Amino acid sequence: MKILLCFITVFFIFLIYVWAENKMLIVRKYKISLNKNSGENLRIVQISDLHKKKYPQNWNRLYTKIKSLSPDFIIISGDLVSRNQTEFEYTGKLIERLCSICPVFYAKGNHELDLSSENMSKLREIVIRNGAVFLENQKFQFKKNNTALNIYGADLKNSVYTNNEGGYSNLEEYHANGLQEIFGEPQSLSLLIAHNPFFFSEYSKWGADVTFSGHVHAGIVNTPFGGLLSPERKFFPKYTKGIYENNGKKMVVSAGIGKLRIFNPSEILYLELEI
Repeated sequence: MKILLCFITVFFIFLIYVWAENKMLIVRKYKISLNKNSGENLRIVQISDLHKKKYPQNWNRLYTKIKSLSPDFIIISGDLVSRNQTEFEYTGKLIERLCSICPVFYAKGNHELDLSSENMSKLREIVIRNGAVFLENQKFQFKKNNTALNIYGADLKNSVYTNNEGGYSNLEEYHANGLQEIFGEPQSLSLLIAHNPFFFSEYSKWGADVTFSGHVHAGIVNTPFGGLLSPERKFFPKYTKGIYENNGKKMVVSAGIGKLRIFNPSEILYLELEI
């Protein structure tokens, strides 16, 4: 009986901890040098995978933390909403507040791809009306002083996330020539927003200096051996959160903000980019 009571007590303490942790919001800071010798430093905030997460008082806690970082621009790397959402006005309020801080660049994740065409049109209209740059296989040039950055937003196909039966076997691969067909050769100082990090080798082969991804929610459960599970139901995925490098190219993977998380608090990612 004592063992059972001890187990129940520990279980309830664990539940309370998970509940409290899912209310947390932390800032993780990273630094990357591209060695382009421009002498320019950029402050970039990345958020990802909000899904249905909401913060009271018109997103005030998220807004306040981001504003305190004084970013040059904000990147939203997909899954701003969940696939079964039909109303996006609260999302629009977030975009409006973020755009009052600095420019905001947004590209789709797999949940946006699953929206009906009607709901996708509603989301697009709200995001653009509230001031964000919605990059759907498009490029935007951002300038700071004498430095120009090319920011690309890639729409990956649904088939890289799920198969025709909605499962996770035999998924389609994504290749550098897909980016080449859409964007052509990357211009100097190229940042790519691509929700799925598992094609990093292809993004770097195409020539993205820095890729911004999310999708994995840092493996949902953080363990001493890394993130536990990918959205494709693979254990200990290769990319979960933080900075990765391939042939001199970098990838920044956000741990995300929304959905259930264990030992894995919601994150605002702050990147100081030396160019």
